[in-house]
Amino acid sequence: MNFDRKNLSNDQLLALYKSILKPRLIEEKMLILIRQGKVSKWFSGIGQEAISVGVTAVLDGDEYILPMHRNLGVFTGRNIPLYRLFSQWQGKANGFTKGRDRSFHFGTQQYKIIGMISHLGPQLGVADGIALANKIQKNGKITAVFTGEGATSEGDFHEALNIASVWELPVMFVIENNGYGLSTPTNEQYRCENLADKGIGYGMESHIIDGNNILEVYNLLSELKASMQINPRPVLLEFKTFRMRGHEEASGTKYVPQDLMDMWAIKDPVENYKKYLIENKILSKEVDLAFRAEIKKDIEDSLAVANAEPEIEATYDEELNDVYKPYVFEWIKPNVETENIRYVDAISTSLRQSMERHENLVIMGQDIAEYGGAFKITDGFVAQFGKERVRNTPICESAIVAAAMGLSINNHKAIVEMQFADFVSTGFNPIVNLLAKSHYRWLEKADVVVRMPCGGGTQAGPFHSQTNEAWFTKTPGLKVVYPAFPYDAKGLLNTAINDPNPVLFFEHKQLYRSVYQEVPKDYYTIPLGKSALLKEGNQVTIISFGAAVHWALDTLGKNPEIVADLLDLRTLQPLDTEAIFASVKKTGRVIIYQEDSMFGGIASDISALIMENCFEYLDAPVKRVASLDSPIPFTKALEDQYLPKGRFEEALLALLKY
Repeated sequence: MNFDRKNLSNDQLLALYKSILKPRLIEEKMLILIRQGKVSKWFSGIGQEAISVGVTAVLDGDEYILPMHRNLGVFTGRNIPLYRLFSQWQGKANGFTKGRDRSFHFGTQQYKIIGMISHLGPQLGVADGIALANKIQKNGKITAVFTGEGATSEGDFHEALNIASVWELPVMFVIENNGYGLSTPTNEQYRCENLADKGIGYGMESHIIDGNNILEVYNLLSELKASMQINPRPVLLEFKTFRMRGHEEASGTKYVPQDLMDMWAIKDPVENYKKYLIENKILSKEVDLAFRAEIKKDIEDSLAVANAEPEIEATYDEELNDVYKPYVFEWIKPNVETENIRYVDAISTSLRQSMERHENLVIMGQDIAEYGGAFKITDGFVAQFGKERVRNTPICESAIVAAAMGLSINNHKAIVEMQFADFVSTGFNPIVNLLAKSHYRWLEKADVVVRMPCGGGTQAGPFHSQTNEAWFTKTPGLKVVYPAFPYDAKGLLNTAINDPNPVLFFEHKQLYRSVYQEVPKDYYTIPLGKSALLKEGNQVTIISFGAAVHWALDTLGKNPEIVADLLDLRTLQPLDTEAIFASVKKTGRVIIYQEDSMFGGIASDISALIMENCFEYLDAPVKRVASLDSPIPFTKALEDQYLPKGRFEEALLALLKY
């Protein structure tokens, strides 16, 4: 192995050795502990330490690194106290996740490290968002994100690299090509000769680096970082290395040919660097022993602290209170001056006034810049706020949602416009596994609003007409808002943007230009989780939201003899159960009216809640009216049959006669 010290001093060379030695000695201790049953699982990075250590040594302490589960050198390189890492691995409170996640599945703002989720791909998009924030802030900072050769097959890899290239984001994309994805060798994973070759497709600079040579890693990355600060751009880095242990310890390495193991053992990054330092009289055996003794003492002392720490005691309050970041609602009441505007205008005005109010707010989506979006909601925004804050995106919902998380991590607010709510399916993973779980896992907010133009009635067919709120109302950590009127749409969207938690904001397309209302001209907020009682009566409770509220009003207009409570939920998560129960207890009859298909919709959960909490007050079974349990069709006759409008009146009258 050829080591080139270039201009590095002896002290720098020794510091790198100590940095690469520390994770190796910790790992050797972990392998003992896992055999003793004192650690439940371990993903070894033995043989790959030079990459983690080299990348971390090059970046400043305030530059974000996004490692994976074989990158112990990132954590030790940022000088995280070992007892905290040991507590994390034992699931104790001094770790970073309160026992809610394991190994390196966590982040820490204190050390500017953002760990992955088990779905590896979204991590790359998060790095894009962090880098975008750095670029907007003009702070010259670089972001480094790790992935393995296996994850380069994921769509998120393509999306994230494409975004970084198009937006010229200063990201180091670090591929640790260690030969195997669990047991699958590289020749069964991809056909290009080198993964670095993929950079060509993105117009991206790329490099192949000996991942076992700490000096090659450190020197090249030092040069690249200096260059990226002058000329911000992404760089793809393929580190050739090898995984000397199993995917995790339980899986072993029997599937690896022994001659391959022997070949890479000769290339051990720690032993080869040590040999180089000793041969060049930079390191003595005595100093090496002193280094090892110092590190081993730190390990033993830190283990003692972690071992003495009590096990976590489970409490309902502790768990449930951390699902969402605490948020104190600021009730901003409007002035008296109003204007008669459409639903679509209310959304646009909210976005404009929020952009003025929050200088760190960024809006992203397909065609939202000069074109103004598919529904012209952001028309004129580029002229007022600039393209840095109003960003057209490639067609890549997954990476854009992940990038929104990265913006949030790096002190920005983000709004993602799904061109149609249907398209959220390609961004589903980062919403339900990244945004929704981050605060619960490591107390990091996800200050992201995902706007969802939705709903039928426009003959747009199965992929532009769904109302898919139930995909998200069951996911803890998400908030779901679905207003029916312009006044509510503006006030609730303002609140959603202020709220540091992730919000899915549903906007029914058919209401955009058909519903008018007097709406205050200035900025105001409406609390989430509070329904609106639109009509009051004692015969029956009608519970609805979105366009179905208007359909219910039409039915009541045709049947003036019916005296009903009409409850517009407005927010589905959190749900105003207090108002629901109070109305049901008053009327004794309840019908729940939703546009979504019946089975698994939120009406089913509301019905169950009513049965559990109001059963003795009911004079009739809870009735649900919903769309057919089929995909939504295109032709008008079929769509009319699918939607519940034609069935609601009959169901309501039957309930009143029960």
